[in-house]
Amino acid sequence: MKTPLFMPVGTYAAVKTLSPEELEELGAEIILSNAYHLHLRPGEELIEKLGGIHRFTGWGRGFLTDSGGFQIFSLSSLRKVERSGISFASHIDGSKHFLSPEDVVLMERRIGADIIMPLDVCTSVPTSEAEAEKAAQITGEWARRSKEAWERAPGETTLFGIVQGNIYRDLRERCAKELVAMDFPGYALGGLSVGEEKEIMYEMVENTTRHLPPDKPRYLMGVGAPEDILEAVMRGIDMFDSVLPTRNARNATVFIPGGRLLLRNSEHREGEGPIQEGCGCYTCSRFTRAYLRHLFKTREMLGYRLATIHNLHFLMRFMSLLRKAIEDDRLEEFRREHYADSG
Repeated sequence: MKTPLFMPVGTYAAVKTLSPEELEELGAEIILSNAYHLHLRPGEELIEKLGGIHRFTGWGRGFLTDSGGFQIFSLSSLRKVERSGISFASHIDGSKHFLSPEDVVLMERRIGADIIMPLDVCTSVPTSEAEAEKAAQITGEWARRSKEAWERAPGETTLFGIVQGNIYRDLRERCAKELVAMDFPGYALGGLSVGEEKEIMYEMVENTTRHLPPDKPRYLMGVGAPEDILEAVMRGIDMFDSVLPTRNARNATVFIPGGRLLLRNSEHREGEGPIQEGCGCYTCSRFTRAYLRHLFKTREMLGYRLATIHNLHFLMRFMSLLRKAIEDDRLEEFRREHYADSG
């Protein structure tokens, strides 16, 4: 896979409203699913029995599974963190579960993902430095145990380490160095884009990537706005994922150069043109803004699909242009052009 790249999110092993064939046509090389949700439904045992996640879904390209640590930690009233692992109650039926770092690695192995993420401890913003330090320490311990379990378990997967530390520069530096000493095949930055100011996120990215090996992939979790991707690439990030393009699409918000377009707005009631002039996606080549607005106003499923196709096409093309700018050694110029489009 060529980087920098963007991974559409298919939490339940399906990118909402789109088929695997459509994702391939859009240029997606890898999608992200969530091991926590797949563990609850349909269960890793069933996925393994039916031939693994690729055969189960019909998606023949890459799969990355997030451990679900962020989702579990968002259930603050339903979980308990211990050194041994996490106890939590299912958000579906309240059933009790316990997952250790070793359990999560085995679970993701059984699912059959190509890249897997270890269990880590996420913190919100704001969080005290003492709490963030404790979370980073546990994340480091769990990373070591995860890597040991990964090396013992059968199957071919790639395990990334996850750098935590909240918005505290020293904690992130310490966590990054600890993970690098464990020699992971790749590294992720977790716990960002969770409410902090963008300039703080950019600072954390820049100060963390300088402590990560330049010859291994760096993955910024949960970031999908074009401007944020651009700034992160400038600071050494290779991989991204986010629900933003697909969730925005289902809310009638579509990407255009320099910003967003709200298709439900009355100004598009008689709009004869496409979402974006010159866009080569299926949606823009066939349909007017007036028709798309009509689909959203009447809650027709086709509207969600067409907006999703456009947003993912836009983002995949953006990534392609970013890669070309890097190859041509004109990334700074590309950045200036992007902000000129934004006004």
